[in-house]
This record gives sequence, C-alpha cells and structure tokens, in this order.
Amino acid sequence: MRCTGYCTASSYDIPRLFYAAQKYGPTQLYRDLIHIQIKNDKGSHGDIFYFPYGVIVTWGLTEEEEQVYLEEVKNFEREPLSKSELDEFTFCYGDMMKIEEDEITLQNKSVLTQIAISQGIAQSVKLTTFEEIIQKTIDHTKHLPNDLARKGKISLSRKEISRKMGELFIERNFINLHTEVLDTPEFFWEHPELEPFYRRTSHYLDVSKRIEILNKRLTVIHELFEILTNELNHQHSSRLEWTIIILIVIEVALAVFHDILKWI
Repeated sequence: MRCTGYCTASSYDIPRLFYAAQKYGPTQLYRDLIHIQIKNDKGSHGDIFYFPYGVIVTWGLTEEEEQVYLEEVKNFEREPLSKSELDEFTFCYGDMMKIEEDEITLQNKSVLTQIAISQGIAQSVKLTTFEEIIQKTIDHTKHLPNDLARKGKISLSRKEISRKMGELFIERNFINLHTEVLDTPEFFWEHPELEPFYRRTSHYLDVSKRIEILNKRLTVIHELFEILTNELNHQHSSRLEWTIIILIVIEVALAVFHDILKWI
C-alpha cells in the first residue's frame, strides 16, 4: 500500500480546511494537524493528514485518489508552490515498526502511530523545499564574493544591492519562521510514548543531518547579507565623500571667482 508526503504550499488555512474536510469522512483536529479517515463501501479505506506548513501525508490511497485531494486543498493554500514536492513509500503491518528501503512496517493500525511517523515524513518533504530555495539562492549569488575578491567591490548598483538584500532577508525569514519543521513537533509533548516512532522515521530520512546542513547554509546566507550591507554602506560613504569634495571644489571656485571680480 502507498504512503506519500506532498508539500504543496507555504501553509494551509487550517480552520477553513478543517470545516471543509468533514465532507470526506470522520475528521479530527490534533493541535493544528487535521486527520481525515477516508471510507468506502467496504469500510475504512485510507487516511489523510494535513499539516499547517503546507504538507499532506496520505496512507492507503491510490495515486489517482491522492490527486483528487491535492486538487481540493488548493482552495486553502497560502503561497502555493509552482511544483509540489513528493516523498513516496509503501507500508505493511508486522511485529514491530521499522523502515527499510522506503517500506514502512507498522506494528498496529493506530492513528496516533501514523501521526508520529507522518510527522517525520512531513518534515522531510518540507525540508526538501527549503534545501532547494537555499541552493538556488547560493547559486544565484555565489558570484558576489568572487567579484569582491577580484575587483575589490561588488559590481551592482545601490538599488540592485538593496533588492538582493531584500530577497535574502525574505528567504531566510521564510525558513526561520517554520520552527515546527526544524524542531521536534509539539505533538509529542502530549504523546511522549510515540516519539520513538517519529525518531526512527526522522533518522531514516536524515532529518537532523539535513537540518544541520541547512543551518550552515543559512549562516552562509547571513554572511553574504552582511557583505552586501557593508558594500551598501561603503557605496553610501563614497558618495558622501565625493559630494563633500565637489562642494569644497565649488566653494573654492566661488571664492577664487569672487577675488577675481575684486581685482577687475
């Protein structure tokens, strides 16, 4: 059976989504996480979990069914992504929970167990979007330190530097605001007995290592932000110096002209 994680947006409007989701089956809210139990004529068919930071995790649905719910959630997306990120797994039931070669073995059919594992899957697929944002930013700005090293200055206008700083600030804040992705979810404060399932999933998907790498790249972005700030201040200081020099030259010229007029 399929288990998938999709990241489709920056976030979801959870209150509105919770109200609308009830038409699909029994719906429950766990803090700000929505669970829908999908049923068919034979009974329970699958489960869907909506995370507030723009991620859907599905269990037991076909790919065609998943696409239907992905289409429906578009009405509740904030800042939708141009392309959804996807993590795919299969799952079955066994004596103990484990993940090997993208197959999840569940030891029971508890919804809470699914939530614990889904937390790790959701963090992983959201991290993928962060990683792509940071990589694109580094690729687009890596020439700036090279310009500074070769030329002693950044060959951008004041307006272009300000625009770059704004872009870096937005992207850095976008990631830092999603603290629920970078930390252990608050769900486990109420259900600490389920945290080992989350930890096992998180370890398999290298979530901790990826967060560490992401933070290092954010540090690089921060250092680049400081370089641009210093360059902007330097350009401003240079402009002030030239303004002062020009004013002094004008003042001297006027004084000389005034003295010449006296002698005429």
